[in-house]
Amino acid sequence: MIHHTMIVSFADSVPTAELDQFLKDIEQVMRDSGQIQTFAASQHIRVAADDHSPGPAATAIVQIALADLHALNASFTAPGLEDVIKCWQSRHPYKVVWANHEPLS
Repeated sequence: MIHHTMIVSFADSVPTAELDQFLKDIEQVMRDSGQIQTFAASQHIRVAADDHSPGPAATAIVQIALADLHALNASFTAPGLEDVIKCWQSRHPYKVVWANHEPLS
């Protein structure tokens, strides 16, 4: 099993309802791809130290579990993923950093 963990950082503040919809849109396109085993997402819990981060502070964390490297590679070409990304980037620009790894526990 491989986990794909994404740290999403929106350039500006995003209303909670819209952030929730962004996460739902990502989850739906990933589930529709048939490539993932599990999907989990959460909003970042802000602390004062975020103001001193050397990089942009996270807005949300997404973790997707996939069976293997083949499924991970296929997930990047999931039908509809590009459309979801373009839609949200046009509404609320964001950056993503990710790590692909074995389960942590």
